[in-house]
Amino acid sequence: MYAKFLSLFVALSALVSVGSAHAAPDIQHWTTAQGARVYFVRTEGLPLVDLRVVFAAGSARDGEQHGVASLTSALLDSGAGAWDADAIAQRLEGVGAIMGTSASKDSGSLSLRSLTDPDKLNVAVDTLHAVLTQPRFAAKDFEREKKQVLLALKAREESPAELAAVAYTKAIYGDHPYGHPSDGEVATVAKLSRNDLLKFYQRYYVASNAVVALVGDVDRAGAEQLVERLLAGLPQGQPAQSLPAVAEPAAAAMVKLPFPSAQTHVLVGEPVLRYGDPDYFPLYVGNHILGGGGFVSRITEEVREKRGLSYSANSYFSPQAGKGPFTMSLQTRNDQSEEALKVLMETANKFIADGPTDKELEAAKNNIVGGFALRIDSNQKIAEYVAAIGFYGLPLDYLDTFIAKVQAVTVVDVAKAFKARLDPSRFQTVLVGGGAPSAR
Repeated sequence: MYAKFLSLFVALSALVSVGSAHAAPDIQHWTTAQGARVYFVRTEGLPLVDLRVVFAAGSARDGEQHGVASLTSALLDSGAGAWDADAIAQRLEGVGAIMGTSASKDSGSLSLRSLTDPDKLNVAVDTLHAVLTQPRFAAKDFEREKKQVLLALKAREESPAELAAVAYTKAIYGDHPYGHPSDGEVATVAKLSRNDLLKFYQRYYVASNAVVALVGDVDRAGAEQLVERLLAGLPQGQPAQSLPAVAEPAAAAMVKLPFPSAQTHVLVGEPVLRYGDPDYFPLYVGNHILGGGGFVSRITEEVREKRGLSYSANSYFSPQAGKGPFTMSLQTRNDQSEEALKVLMETANKFIADGPTDKELEAAKNNIVGGFALRIDSNQKIAEYVAAIGFYGLPLDYLDTFIAKVQAVTVVDVAKAFKARLDPSRFQTVLVGGGAPSAR
């Protein structure tokens, strides 16, 4: 019914895969009387407004009730105030607006895209305001959504890729709040009640725990008025507590899950990187060479092109509020899994030990810088990035300085960062399929 927008983590991860010679948007910032942090970019020429309201209300806040954050987010727009889901949809459709909700490990968010025509914008903002401040969590809606989630979780048991992702997350994070799947497990979701969702909403969907990103053709005064209208009646509450630190795995380990599939899914890595980390740019640029640059990356070259062991093989950093993982990933024929894993590890070990060549680094930087303009060429994209900048506490000039920071990375920087931050003796390896090799 409603568009589901990308999570903040995905948005900023997309941003750091590119760079630009174009001027970045000017971000204005203020804090409301209730403690909400607001980030505003004025754009002119298109009569559109894009809004994001982001809370530290992701699955890392689930506690023992795995899945409560995701289910709470999913039900926000199923009915609010005087309107059920159909009435909300009709109001938005009538003014050409789009609204959505989403949840990740770090955050729960609501989004709105509307025309700036006052009659249309007023309807859209009033609707989002009701969803934000007066969600119904109706019993029938709760039971329906819970049933759908349980069906999806049971279906997950039939997907080797999803089973590998769940097992990998558990392997690298253990009992940390990041260690369970965002949508929960069958056993935990089955126990959730409507009251559990209400409690979660009342604790985390509060003004002092909110970041608002607003991008569009309105002036500063209009932006301030819009935000005040949107948050009116939302309790001030308290910011979410800081998450516990992510512990490094004590030693390398392997998890093997047999599955009757034609291919084995392989994931290897460890928790490494959070947003704002001083090694962020050397690690990102270096990974473009190792496994993040598609067909020109070393992992693709060694695993796919030279040996034909996998159609898709790559590596990536997934920064979060706490240490997000560095991950190497491939899928391969069951009888080739041992060889593919061996080549993957040899390629990573060599890069960590020796770093990149001058030629590789120059090509990577040119590729990254060349695509930046495409990532900030619409209000919607800018709103995603601005919300991420605000939520993760990045500098307001992050977009302005992105290109310079990419271009400043040296071979020495990459080699130093990879040696300091990646430790193969702590890598966790997960294999799901019919041909998982024996434990090493």
